[in-house]
Amino acid sequence: GSPGRSPGKEQQHRSAPPVPAPTPRPSSRQVCSINSRFAKVHILYVGSTPLKSTFRGTIRREDIRATEKDKVEVYKSFRPGDIVLAKVISLGDAQSNYLLSTAENELGVVVARSEAGVQMVPISWCEMQCPQTHTKELRKVARVQPQFLQT
Repeated sequence: GSPGRSPGKEQQHRSAPPVPAPTPRPSSRQVCSINSRFAKVHILYVGSTPLKSTFRGTIRREDIRATEKDKVEVYKSFRPGDIVLAKVISLGDAQSNYLLSTAENELGVVVARSEAGVQMVPISWCEMQCPQTHTKELRKVARVQPQFLQT
C-alpha cells in the first residue's frame, strides 16, 4: 500500500469472512482509480456479507468483458467511485492483491454517480444516464437482479 493514503470509510461488523476467496458469488467493489490497463478497487462485500477490513483488487482490461477484449477501454467501463459487481478469479500478487473479472453479463457497474452527483440509471449494456441532467456516460453495465440494486 501507499503510506499516507487513507483506506477509506471503515465500518465495524460482527461476522464477516476474513478474506474474500475465489468464489462463484459476485461481490461488490468500489472503483478507486483507473488507468489504461486496469481499474483498482476496494472490495466491500462478498455476496451480501460486508467485510471487516478493506481488501484491494484489480480488474485488468482483458477481464472487463468476455468479447472483443482487445477493444476494451477501461475509462469507458468504470470511473472512480463506481460500485461494481465482480468475481475474484485469483489471488494475484503483492501489488494487486485480488484479480477480479466483470466478463459476464451480470457483472459490471451497478451504482454510478454523474458529474452532478446524482445516481445514474442504466439505459443499455454500455451506458448510464443522469436522470437530472440527462447526460449519458459510458460504463460496463451489469445486468443485475433487483436484490443487488439496494444502495
